[in-house]
Amino acid sequence: MVGIEEKLPSGVLLTTVEGVAGYMRKASFWPATFGLACCAIEMMTSGGPKYDLARFGMEVFRASPRQADLMIVAGRVSQKMAPVLRQIYDQMPNPKWVLAMGVCSSSGGMFNNYAVVQGVDHVVPVDMYLPGCPPRPEMLIDAILKLHDQVQNTKLGVNRERQIEELETAALRALPTSEMKGMLR
Repeated sequence: MVGIEEKLPSGVLLTTVEGVAGYMRKASFWPATFGLACCAIEMMTSGGPKYDLARFGMEVFRASPRQADLMIVAGRVSQKMAPVLRQIYDQMPNPKWVLAMGVCSSSGGMFNNYAVVQGVDHVVPVDMYLPGCPPRPEMLIDAILKLHDQVQNTKLGVNRERQIEELETAALRALPTSEMKGMLR
């Protein structure tokens, strides 16, 4: 059987608009720094010469949220810092993504008290969780590469709305964790 690629002249590339847009978005992340604790040191290390985030087009961490599309929340978020975090998130242009770096930003970590938010997902929607205390720079790079894959396969327009609706319906149908038994809990 002869494929379409054999009938096309050399140098012709076939793709979709979603494929091109996804490739461009994943190859041009501009992270906003939001280092709050010890995870921030590991985040800064990943931008240094040994780990070199510049390989992925992320060499400049943006100080202005209006120039960033990826927020890396590194460390514990206090109740006083939560409104600031939300304000910075709201100032970021769409599309935007959030990576919760470390166990403290993911779930509050060992700080189970009134002063620390028990997971940054109570304040902003999180696209990728990175466990560890603190996670190594290699782990951050791996999480960013997984986020690249997620962004690459994001639908656009009506297809995106349909995808969001399907994900929300599946989440509403899921069994609550309070009803899970045995090893599922």
